[in-house]
Amino acid sequence: MNTSNPLQSSTPSFPELSHRSVIPAVIVAFGLYAPAAFAHDGSGMAGGFATGFMHPMAGLDHIVAMVAVGLWGAFLGMPAIWLLPVVFPMVMALGGVLGILNIPLMAVETLIAVSAIALGLCVGFRFRPPLAVAAVVTGLFAIFHGYAHGAELPNAASPIGYSIGFVVATGLIHLLGISVGFLTKLKRGTELVRGIGFAISVVGALFLFGIL
Repeated sequence: MNTSNPLQSSTPSFPELSHRSVIPAVIVAFGLYAPAAFAHDGSGMAGGFATGFMHPMAGLDHIVAMVAVGLWGAFLGMPAIWLLPVVFPMVMALGGVLGILNIPLMAVETLIAVSAIALGLCVGFRFRPPLAVAAVVTGLFAIFHGYAHGAELPNAASPIGYSIGFVVATGLIHLLGISVGFLTKLKRGTELVRGIGFAISVVGALFLFGIL
């Protein structure tokens, strides 16, 4: 019988990538995508894609939760390392539509803070649920993040361009989390990343209790 503690198991294997390949890939992908998005968004820098892209960057509660998704995926290994950061933006876009349409959804800000707490603790404790469970948890939280973005759509902004903007920004923040997750390959890197997870949960708690 295997009596080993999963929290003490060795770090899961990662795909044959490193921060040296991930970060440049992110920069190149955004460099290719952004001009096309701006070109098709009639509202330009006044709204649309640009405003949507900057919206997740303006909220620390959004940022830490999305970084946590990338970190959690990195701890879970393949295929979660890529699946979770794909599920979150896709479901978040659905939440964004609900927000744009002003369909009532309760306790949005509370659940955004709770998402940071929960996802941070998943990283900190290296929680390893089945992949389907991790995807469902990630998707549920994504709905509330997307709703908050959609509900704050500026009057002058293109809804499509705005939605594409915050989805692209979210994907890049997830990739940042994945890149940080590669620190686990370094000596004492796992402890550092787990510490970041606990710090994320603290930030979420500060938002939950109205301190931030």
